[in-house]
Amino acid sequence: MHHAVENLPGWRGSIERFMARSFTQNLLIILIVVNAIILGLETNKEIIDAIGPELLILDHFILWIFIAELTLLIAARRLQFFKDPWCIFDFLVVVIAFVPATGSLSVLRALRVLRVLRLINKVESMRTVVSALLSSLPGLGSVFSLILIIFYVSAVIATNMFGPDFPERFGSLSTSLYTLFQVMTLEGWSEEIARPVMVIFPSAWIFFVLFILTATFIVVNLFVAVIVDSINSIRSAANAGAGVALEEEIRNLRSEVSELKSMINDIHKNTRS
Repeated sequence: MHHAVENLPGWRGSIERFMARSFTQNLLIILIVVNAIILGLETNKEIIDAIGPELLILDHFILWIFIAELTLLIAARRLQFFKDPWCIFDFLVVVIAFVPATGSLSVLRALRVLRVLRLINKVESMRTVVSALLSSLPGLGSVFSLILIIFYVSAVIATNMFGPDFPERFGSLSTSLYTLFQVMTLEGWSEEIARPVMVIFPSAWIFFVLFILTATFIVVNLFVAVIVDSINSIRSAANAGAGVALEEEIRNLRSEVSELKSMINDIHKNTRS
């Protein structure tokens, strides 16, 4: 757990320390993975016919362990539990299992698989990546705006140039946008899109190559760069926080050693006298 436990008194601190133990966390991770496997097996009709009741019992057993975990954490942290976004997320994906999955709400049964996402909260490296993604949203917004501009300009050009001869690909602005999205993914862009256009417009390759270089290689790499920079910033902040905590602990130890030396000196003085 990444929650501070040193300020919790008595049994509340004991609960936090127990939940933060490596054994407890590893056990919860294993249960989350097993639960994900069960939910996957439940999509197979043959397996359901063979061991459906057993899978259901095991699924409910794991669910009640998750509920016990959240109950203990709420008891220890009280209102502080609901101030942690990760804890709220864990709470919601577990509680959703109690929503009646009948009638129009039957789709909620499929949402049980969201419990797998609890791994993000349990595995530090995953949590770092997700935190980096969230913190990089402002930068990603700028990159996304840039790619929208590139798409819009390219779609207008493609519609005007290729629309009359290839209405199924470039007949309208929306059709051109979708076609260019396919080109950006590099899925069949050459054989299905570029080469047929080049039969009538031999120089069209210039347009497609420039679009791919700009939209696929440059802009996508900008996305990656923003996310990587955000991850590095989070790690640097975490390392800095750890360094400050270590320095504080060293200062406390030095202070305790100084007090101990003073006590020893006082004892020596009293003994001599």
